[in-house]
Amino acid sequence: MADGRDRQPELGFKAHPDMGGNGLHISEVLAAVLSLIWVVSILMFSPWSDAEDGTAGLGLMMTLLLVAMPLVLIWMSVSTMRTVRLLRDEAGRLQSTIEALRNAYLTGQQAQATGGVKPSVERRLDEIAAATRQTESVLAGFVTRGEAPQAVAPSDRRAALVAPAKPASADEQPALALGTPVEDFRTPLAMADFIQALNFPESADDKDGFRALRLALEDRTVARLIRAAQDVLTLLSEDGIYMDDLKPDHAPSDVWRQFSKGERGRPVAALAGIRDRSSLALTAARMREDPVFRDAGHHFLRTFDRTFAAFEPNATDSEISDLAVTRTARAFMLIGRVTGTFD
Repeated sequence: MADGRDRQPELGFKAHPDMGGNGLHISEVLAAVLSLIWVVSILMFSPWSDAEDGTAGLGLMMTLLLVAMPLVLIWMSVSTMRTVRLLRDEAGRLQSTIEALRNAYLTGQQAQATGGVKPSVERRLDEIAAATRQTESVLAGFVTRGEAPQAVAPSDRRAALVAPAKPASADEQPALALGTPVEDFRTPLAMADFIQALNFPESADDKDGFRALRLALEDRTVARLIRAAQDVLTLLSEDGIYMDDLKPDHAPSDVWRQFSKGERGRPVAALAGIRDRSSLALTAARMREDPVFRDAGHHFLRTFDRTFAAFEPNATDSEISDLAVTRTARAFMLIGRVTGTFD
């Protein structure tokens, strides 16, 4: 069954058969007959046909005027009727073209509603995955250049995240002796490295930033947050929104701690410190119209919330303030305000 996709509407107009053709319309035939009758009548019944030589010239001129004026009126009427007829035909073809375009548009909308969105979403997800792989390859290039990792001061060796306690159960079966997981042998991510990694490297020459980011990617929990932040920052940059341009209002550390403990509403309203109207408007529009950005934004908010809840118990007020100005925290405050997380 043919539809709007199988039949493309013809944009343009075809010439009417009367334009440049040999066919005559009934009005033109009638006009020709009336013209002939009029000329014959004038020639037969002209009162100046038997006039003397002195008035023959004047009679001929009057005869020509009598013949010409009605003929001109008749053929002007014929020309007007033909023009109206052609315009009516062109209007009909234009209406048919508009209907064909409308049907094609509605068919395309139905196809997009049923299955046309999925390829677009998958393509955007593939682009985000490719950007993430490219970033990780750059990190690997910096790490494998033979640079020795810099030592962290003993005071900064505190673990950034509190490991979740495993609930004990009396009915729990004994663990099988399959070996200790690799994560148990790895040194916990230090507090300073965690904060620096969430800010991302400043430039290609930021060795400390890349070192902290490499260490953060080795931690499964932090790596999940880093990748979620990378996705969101990449999508925001497509609209010209960069975290370095945002200057959020300072929120006290106590407000961050209340948010970590599950407080919502007015007590944590100070976290909605992003005031840039352009960035807020663009982000809100993107959340409404772009399903890929909406999914990435909500995933980022959930990941940040869980990770910060594990970070807050070990962090001092100064460390919470340092984390609040990182690029990841600014993105959290921006998207959180747009989605009403702090309401």
